[in-house]
Amino acid sequence: MDDMTRIPINPELLTWARERAGMDTFALKRRFPKLDAWESGALQPTLRQLEDFARKVHVPIGYLFLPEPVQESLPIPDFRTLADRAITRTSPNLLDTLYLCQQRQDWYRDHVRLHALDPLSFIGSATVADDPVITAEAIRTTLDLSLAERQQLPTWTEALRQLVSKAEEAGVLVMASSIVGSNSHRKLDVAEFRGFALADELAPLVFINAADSKAAQMFTLAHELAHLWLGESGVSDPEAGRIPEQAIERWCNMVAAEFLVPMEALHAAYLADGRPAAEIQRLARMFKVSTLVALRRLFDAGFIDQATFWQTYREELARIRTLDRGGSGGGDFYRTLGTRTGRRFARAVLSSTLEGQTLFQDAFRMLGVRKTATFYEAARELGVML
Repeated sequence: MDDMTRIPINPELLTWARERAGMDTFALKRRFPKLDAWESGALQPTLRQLEDFARKVHVPIGYLFLPEPVQESLPIPDFRTLADRAITRTSPNLLDTLYLCQQRQDWYRDHVRLHALDPLSFIGSATVADDPVITAEAIRTTLDLSLAERQQLPTWTEALRQLVSKAEEAGVLVMASSIVGSNSHRKLDVAEFRGFALADELAPLVFINAADSKAAQMFTLAHELAHLWLGESGVSDPEAGRIPEQAIERWCNMVAAEFLVPMEALHAAYLADGRPAAEIQRLARMFKVSTLVALRRLFDAGFIDQATFWQTYREELARIRTLDRGGSGGGDFYRTLGTRTGRRFARAVLSSTLEGQTLFQDAFRMLGVRKTATFYEAARELGVML
């Protein structure tokens, strides 16, 4: 087909793709000066222009040849409340991250079956009727986590790293990234989602939006682990201070809070003569949790009343929003790879590929690697080959 051949498509599809991408319209029009004419139907784009446009707005080009816009929906339950804002459309960044994680999970499930590994008994072992305190203790036991050990760690980063490592040792794939795949131009938005869980007895997966602060990621991971104990997949926006409408989210928040700050330990640590703002800072440092989790636990314990809770919560939220978020997704590539895909998953793919069971092109796609040299270096860094 000639590059200059105009393609007759439904102009509504271009408007849909633009809105779906959530991009700055002015910037998009600078890149495609005829966009208004295309959308009005006054002019049709060429095939090359259409391909460029599809790449820019992250939509499969086949979608633009359909008679009308496709109705995309999340492939798993949506438990987000997003601070009471209406969720109008799921971004392509969240959708593509979910699809990528589902592909990784499918591969890992086959890998586990091939090696005849046993299903994980804790997946789906709890119900929302269970006492959150008992489930929190069950998670702590399964992960072989000691509260005293976490309190000895110097930073939230170390505490998060320890929790991720323990979850992976127990059989959970934990992936944390602030971008889609390995594309640093496609940043994930904390305002859209904080994490999701893909429940499965052989390949349970938790994804954490690493654009969030380390302390907030701790709560998200604990919340998503509670989802796995229920055997319930879902996209979440867990926030310690908010009481979600859905029973599942309320329960998972309670489990996460008890898991990170056990009530018994809180009673032993609480100093009654401190101001709430200072006390939550102290407890947050002691338990390596966010100040919002510490505040929530003070309220749960009855140490502060509702008016004090909400006033302090609003002040703390405003303070946190002025601080930096988690990270840029930069840093050492091989350490980042182990975080983005999870060490357990990355090591399994690298080993399988080196053994000839997985194609290099499939491994490259799942790991976000482009060069063979990078692949072999990753295998050395993650201890798969010498």
